[in-house]
Amino acid sequence: MPGDLILVLDEGTTSTRAMIFTAAGLQLAVAQRELTQHYPAPGHVEHDPVEIWDKTLGVARDAVRQAGGAERIAAIGITNQRETVVAWDKAGGQPLSRALVWQDRRTAAQCGQLRAAGHEDAVREKTGLLLDPYFSATKMRWLIENEPQVAAAAAKGTLAFGTIESWLLYNLTGGAHLSDASNASRTLLLPLEGASWDAGLCDLFGVPPRALPEVCDNAGPIASTSPDLFGRAIPICGLAGDQQSATIGQACLNPGDCKATYGTGAFVLSNMGSTVPRSANRLLGTVLRQLGGQRHYALEGSVFVAGSLIQWLRDTLGIISSADETARLAASTPDSGGVTIVPALSGLGAPHWRPEARGAIAGLSFNSGKAQIARAALEAMSHQTHDLARAFEADDAGWTSLRIDGGMSANDWMAQDLADILRLPVERPDYVETTALGAAVLAALGVGLYPDLESAARSMRGPARIFEPKMEDGDRMERLTRWQAAIASV
Repeated sequence: MPGDLILVLDEGTTSTRAMIFTAAGLQLAVAQRELTQHYPAPGHVEHDPVEIWDKTLGVARDAVRQAGGAERIAAIGITNQRETVVAWDKAGGQPLSRALVWQDRRTAAQCGQLRAAGHEDAVREKTGLLLDPYFSATKMRWLIENEPQVAAAAAKGTLAFGTIESWLLYNLTGGAHLSDASNASRTLLLPLEGASWDAGLCDLFGVPPRALPEVCDNAGPIASTSPDLFGRAIPICGLAGDQQSATIGQACLNPGDCKATYGTGAFVLSNMGSTVPRSANRLLGTVLRQLGGQRHYALEGSVFVAGSLIQWLRDTLGIISSADETARLAASTPDSGGVTIVPALSGLGAPHWRPEARGAIAGLSFNSGKAQIARAALEAMSHQTHDLARAFEADDAGWTSLRIDGGMSANDWMAQDLADILRLPVERPDYVETTALGAAVLAALGVGLYPDLESAARSMRGPARIFEPKMEDGDRMERLTRWQAAIASV
């Protein structure tokens, strides 16, 4: 009989990981490999789908070996960077181009044309999303129009499009073409209240419906791996986009529960229950989960640059040698010396939605050094989150507290700064990798280790630490005033 361990494949933007969890939510093993980032032109961000699959299979096998073998694995859960598009040929399974990553901005002009033609309101009403290069549909159209192999496969009827979980499923199963509802809701092609793809939206964006995967639940007997990959067929029982997965991993299961994940980008999701979210403040409506064909929704604010700003300071500018150094540097100076960073390195996301904006460092002087710049970089996380908090409040979805997770949230200085700028309690679980944990929760539910989502999430989420606001109002207002001036200038 199979064991009761869960294998999670966590497909991020900069790395792929495989993690082993117990049914109680304890991490037993992890294997990780970095992914190559390709930047062929300004605003273009690409991945190699073959590298993604090869490295994912490699770390999965490493983790299974660490766990003692495939017979100990009850089920697999998958969570992934959303909106990234892979095109492959159904006939042979080979990718037809590089993947276009969620950060890619090359379709900004196409989105502008669609907005100018008056399509945004109708698209937003159906999908909860805005016309922005962030989402998948315009990436799909770009590939058809600019990659001859993609166009040829579309003409032959052998083209397959999918987001990353769909690409992994295809390879894990030897041919299943599926996408879960949370990922599908990020394409601009799935109505929030529709069971499958919308023909009118497919026509608007020029995406052939037959190239798209079947939409499925987030948990249940979704598929099984090919037996040759791990020595036995392992059920795949949980799927979710990374931000929906983190929301589940944080046990944000009731309307009003809210979390923020700080990874490559920063993403805030507030549970809206069965109410389809409609934002008047340029936030996004998205599928939080679909179980038994029934959907729950979330209101979302997406910031494109968070941890990637720290990576840029380290790898491109050489200001820091490690991400951990930022907390020490920030604490070493009483303030940023007037330095404000607007991290619009790939445009501004919610609630501004300005793909043309570019990053800026304002307020530099001869007194500005590494400490001031590192502190300003961390302060930018709180400033961006505050902008989102104001938008949520204007949509009658104000926060009473915020649960945080992701790699950056382990930074105590940043967690306290968030509490200070938001004037809210900030709760951080001891185990901050809740994106992977959410996929484990869904897989444990899907394979029958728990009777319902509530018991799975609450049993598997561990203890948390609370950060209470301490900052003086005058200091807070001075920071926010500088931020508003800086963001207005980019």
